[in-house]
Amino acid sequence: MSVVEPGSAGTGLIGRVMLILFRPGQAWRAIDAEPTGVADLYRNYVAPLAAIPAVCSLLGALAFGGPRVAGIGIRQGPLASLAGAATSYVLTLIGVFLLALVIDALAPSFGGQRNRVQAFKLAAYSGAGLWVAGLFKLYPELGWLAAVLGALYSLYLLFLGLPRLMKTAQERALPYFALLLVAAVILAMIVSAATSRVRELGGPLSTAILQAPARA
Repeated sequence: MSVVEPGSAGTGLIGRVMLILFRPGQAWRAIDAEPTGVADLYRNYVAPLAAIPAVCSLLGALAFGGPRVAGIGIRQGPLASLAGAATSYVLTLIGVFLLALVIDALAPSFGGQRNRVQAFKLAAYSGAGLWVAGLFKLYPELGWLAAVLGALYSLYLLFLGLPRLMKTAQERALPYFALLLVAAVILAMIVSAATSRVRELGGPLSTAILQAPARA
């Protein structure tokens, strides 16, 4: 069965996500041989999945406010929340492409083969862990922990797919991955900083002290 089905939606997308999350070895073998293009991957995979954390964070912020720290909840106005979610989504789409460029550029340094489409496949499909974990942003207090766990799993997926898609030797995959980890962290920091800045411009934050109910 084809992993990437151009023009498919719904069940096709869910099937691709389930495969990469729960059977990554099989998924990377199929993805490696799959004929596709960057535009198809953006349209059928990256764009809908990357929307999950953006939409869920927006809904969570509107429904519950921001996370609570030391009993203090932070709530943003609707405009700030919407602007932050939109910025995060757009920068995520850009970030996937930039990460793919880095993957492609570094391949020869570790005995791999440059291939822009294969590099984009790697950057796109490995993001599934982080994006699916974005569902938990519906409840902000769980969102940050789920994001950390999802990011770690996405990095694991990236490490597994790296030698197969970029044709680098297994023993050289670890230093290759280490450089990509640095690049991914820098991109994530840029997205986070830009999103926070846009939210600040969208309106002032309001805080509320949340006290636990008194015991009888």
